[in-house]
Amino acid sequence: MIQIERKFRPEIEGLRVVAALLVATYHIWFNRVSGGVDVFFVVSGFLITTSIISTINRTGTFKFLPYISKLLKRLLPSVFFILAVVLLLSFFLLPQTILDKTIKEIIASMFYFENWQLAFSNTDYLDSQQMKTPVEHFWAMSIQGQFYIIWFMLFAFILWAIKKYQITNTRKLINFILGSVFIVSLIYSIYLTSVNQPFAYFITFTRVWEFSLGGLLCVNLAYIRINKVVAMILGWLGLIGLVLTGMLFDVSQMFPGYIALWPMACAVFIIVSGTVTTRFGVRRILASPVMIKLGGLSFGVYLWHWVILSFYHYNISRENPNFLEGMTIIIASFILSYLMTRFIEKPIRESSTTRRAFRRISWIGTVNLILIAVLVSTNLFAQNQQAKNKTVENYPGAVAALGKVEVPDVPAYPTLANVFNDLPQSHIDGSNQTQKEADVKVGVYGKKEGYTATIAVVGSSHSEQWLGGVLKAVEGTDYRVLNITRSATRFSTGYDEDDIKSKWVENTLAYIKEQDIDLVVGHATASNTDKERIQEHLLNPLRELKEAGVQVLALRDNPRYKFNVVESLDQDGEQKTIEKMNREQNQLDGAAWTKLEKSQEFHTLDLTQYFKIGDEFRPIIGNVVVYRDYDHITNTYAESFAPIFEKQFNDILKK
Repeated sequence: MIQIERKFRPEIEGLRVVAALLVATYHIWFNRVSGGVDVFFVVSGFLITTSIISTINRTGTFKFLPYISKLLKRLLPSVFFILAVVLLLSFFLLPQTILDKTIKEIIASMFYFENWQLAFSNTDYLDSQQMKTPVEHFWAMSIQGQFYIIWFMLFAFILWAIKKYQITNTRKLINFILGSVFIVSLIYSIYLTSVNQPFAYFITFTRVWEFSLGGLLCVNLAYIRINKVVAMILGWLGLIGLVLTGMLFDVSQMFPGYIALWPMACAVFIIVSGTVTTRFGVRRILASPVMIKLGGLSFGVYLWHWVILSFYHYNISRENPNFLEGMTIIIASFILSYLMTRFIEKPIRESSTTRRAFRRISWIGTVNLILIAVLVSTNLFAQNQQAKNKTVENYPGAVAALGKVEVPDVPAYPTLANVFNDLPQSHIDGSNQTQKEADVKVGVYGKKEGYTATIAVVGSSHSEQWLGGVLKAVEGTDYRVLNITRSATRFSTGYDEDDIKSKWVENTLAYIKEQDIDLVVGHATASNTDKERIQEHLLNPLRELKEAGVQVLALRDNPRYKFNVVESLDQDGEQKTIEKMNREQNQLDGAAWTKLEKSQEFHTLDLTQYFKIGDEFRPIIGNVVVYRDYDHITNTYAESFAPIFEKQFNDILKK
């Protein structure tokens, strides 16, 4: 088919060690991306392309079952074993608040779609405020597994084309196909990173170009000729550049776009330099016996370090580990990787038959499924038991804040294990627009025919969170309710003109003006900033709607915190959480709200008093858990505002 260098490349083992250590180091101490995963992708592309071409050269065929079974024997034992360990530890060492999310991600990791699970759940890998599961890093494994399937289809097509059309210049054909994949995927990655970086970070199609580069390097490496001086310079440039990636670039908004070329180019430099042995080149370090030994553990180190770090954060300290603690995590990762490789992965990989290997893998997978079933059923039982007692009398919620109703002594609702699932109906049925689209997505609720008025909840998640209260308020009325919200997008004129968020705001304004909407409900301030310009941008669309004849109920934004309230409630208890809540300056929009109220431009509603008992902000009010994260309220708490919204709607719509 094509001549490639089919020989052991010891410097690649050293490169894998460096990549694993960079990933671990930046995760443990800096909470940043290092570029190490991108190196893994390039190396994976290089190695799998080498393996595929060698197989075709040797046998003249390329069959799916031998190809995939060989990969699964290598990958699944470690993956399934670590997931089993995480499941067992989750019973005892994870907060209730993260259990449900962890179970979902373990299932996604088992079946290699964790990257899509994170993408569609609006996870931001680089946001330190979001609660992380111990298996979140399996997104990279999922992409790798999907890439292997894509590569099978590509090379199956290449082999078919070569045989059918008697193509002799196979290198040119492979370069054309892999180069096309590289260019298309890179362009898409740059585009999507610019408009929706958290989503772009996880999806397969923004990452395939990284594997393609490794494939292109494999196909062309034998034709690259360099002397010893160039090899030495390239090698050291690559290694130094790779180590400095996380220091030189603010990757929080840049990966996986064009900036990923930097660590990938560094990896290419190192691999190319390894074709020539030099006295003072990096190959002497990376290809040393110690690095070769450690290279076989790098895969396990990547998998274990995040698991250990996660349990450290949830059980020892939420702050970054100190030097000694961090080194302990890294050393423990190497030890666990060695033990896993020696006693789990290697025996299965070297099983006498493929059937026996997969029988052993299936045992671990079955254990995982049993543990998942136990966790899920336990959680559902607790949830159902509490739901039986869920009455307005037992759970008055917000109306209890003013001390005018009796609050019985019952466990808070929702349970901490289910608080993240206590979401507005629009999130459950998918009528909230995602960050990928600019179109107006509308959820229709309330009375859908013969309605006398239409109320639209408009804006970001800080408007959407009130939908439960609005829907409860209109029960038994002739009002229709529309949900017109978009994740992470304020109904504001503060975005750049070419920003997808700005396009959504424009589309939403046009839609509301075209429809027969009587009242728009949305937050008119942002409590996490005191910048007057931002607050004014929030008012501009509301003013435009008012001029078009639409009435507006402007809500003051709820208090926001710099810590996860429900996580603190779970781990530190209610009293310490109360103390933390009242130490923070949780509403910076005071001046903007006072100005808005005095202007009497809109109907206004400040609900701050319902987040306190007396003068004290509380995480549980009227037996209802108030927050589900840092700054969003639970749907159950929102529903308890129904009497307040009902009065507002009657006052506005029945005038």
